[in-house]
Amino acid sequence: MANPENLKGKGFDSRPTSELREIQRKGCEQSAKVRREKADFRKVLNALLTAKIDSPDITPMLEAMGVKSTVESAVNAAIIKKAMEGDVKAYTAIRDTIGQTVKSEMELEELRIRNEREKYTNDVMMGKTDNSEGIKSFLNAIKPSQDDLSSLFDDDTEVSDEETAQADDV
Repeated sequence: MANPENLKGKGFDSRPTSELREIQRKGCEQSAKVRREKADFRKVLNALLTAKIDSPDITPMLEAMGVKSTVESAVNAAIIKKAMEGDVKAYTAIRDTIGQTVKSEMELEELRIRNEREKYTNDVMMGKTDNSEGIKSFLNAIKPSQDDLSSLFDDDTEVSDEETAQADDV
């Protein structure tokens, strides 16, 4: 069962400051190492994709289309060839890469509105919005003025003497 009491004595609240700093330092070092590895991977992949190839099968075809003969061009051509053969996954990869979508504009607009509403709700819950109008109306609801109270009963019809007498009997 989730309970903060279950963590007391076992978590960070009971560790000395020096131990916490050591844990943070190790985490920071590991995070930096992973970031460097990912950056190096991207650099190598970009270098490989932009490398020129000299294949007697592929190079003439790419040059005939006016495209440079690189690994990237050859991979793209292979994916397109697979899609033309009926491979749905290849077609999906192409469609997603160029930014086309199967969702209608209305679905996308609905999704955007839903995301904005969720973000606003989260901001309100976390107190990250300047909702002074909402706060004023909330405070007025808690402690209404005499005018507010009287306006609540303006719409009611007048009570007859008979209804007043019946209410007094109760």
